[in-house]
Amino acid sequence: MFGGLISHLARVVALESDPRGGARLRIEAPEAIAEGVAEKDSIAIDGVCLTVVACDGRTCTFDVVPETLNRSTLGTLRAGASVNLELSLRLGDRIGGHFVYGHVDATAPLLDKTPEGQGFRLSLGVPAELEPFLVEKGYVALDGVSLTIAAVHSGRTTFGTRAPGERVNLEIDPIARYACAAAAYYARGHGDAGDELSWAYEI
Repeated sequence: MFGGLISHLARVVALESDPRGGARLRIEAPEAIAEGVAEKDSIAIDGVCLTVVACDGRTCTFDVVPETLNRSTLGTLRAGASVNLELSLRLGDRIGGHFVYGHVDATAPLLDKTPEGQGFRLSLGVPAELEPFLVEKGYVALDGVSLTIAAVHSGRTTFGTRAPGERVNLEIDPIARYACAAAAYYARGHGDAGDELSWAYEI
């Protein structure tokens, strides 16, 4: 679990294909590692939750499975690129953003960037299937950064930081996901006492 407040910037050392499928990502992040990062820790890289499989004094290594490569921009990373890095929350930490799982839903193209106040207003294209989860003043995570939606229009929504033409990792607010799923379930006539549910899990 993360809060969407980026604590460190890291540098990509290498992204290499794994013969088993997926890839292996190695980043240089000595300041983050100094805070006690160890193998099996969860770290968000550009908003994607990854597990540390190896760590030394300067670098961390992660296995990136094919599903993650398909859902995010991690497969486009190159040596030398900067990435947002957030360590997972500890019990008792303040949450200044919103709950972020690091489970990226899709990538979104940045369509426009307009100066506004001290920053910018960015317009992004949003996959149609994610539109029901996006509301004005709601939250999204964009490359791991917790942002408040300024406005929602048909086919696009406005957020935070990048250059036109780039794609960013988009995670919808998990509370919105659960609320929409529950509403859809009851709308189908379910929810009566005695109803049984069945679930499928990815392992």
